[in-house]
Amino acid sequence: MTANPWVRPYVLTGGRTRGRRHLLVHTLVSGRGYDAAFAARLLPEARALYDRVHTHGESVAELSAHCGVSLGVTRVLLADLAAGDRVLIAAEHTSPYDPRVLERVIDGLRELA
Repeated sequence: MTANPWVRPYVLTGGRTRGRRHLLVHTLVSGRGYDAAFAARLLPEARALYDRVHTHGESVAELSAHCGVSLGVTRVLLADLAAGDRVLIAAEHTSPYDPRVLERVIDGLRELA
C-alpha cells in the first residue's frame, strides 16, 4: 500500500509535525494485541502501519518504506499508536552505534547483495 498522493501529510497528522515521542529511524516498533475493531476505524495510512507492525516488528524507517507513508507522517502516527498503548516502542535512547543496530544494518545489506 502507498499513501494517497492527493492527501496532504498535515491532514494525516492533524497538522502536527512531531508525535508525543521523538522516534529515531532505527527505533524498533512491535505489535501489542491486535484489535480488528480499532484497526477498522483508522485512516488507511495508520491502518497499514498498525497491520504491518502486528505481523512484522520493524524499525520506523522500514515501516515507512513498506507502507509507503512518508517518514515524518510515520513517526507521528506511530507515536499516536504508542500513546494509545496499541504498539510497543523499543527503548528510545538506543545509540545508533549499538551493536544490535549495526548487526541489523549489516544483515540488511547482506540481503540486498
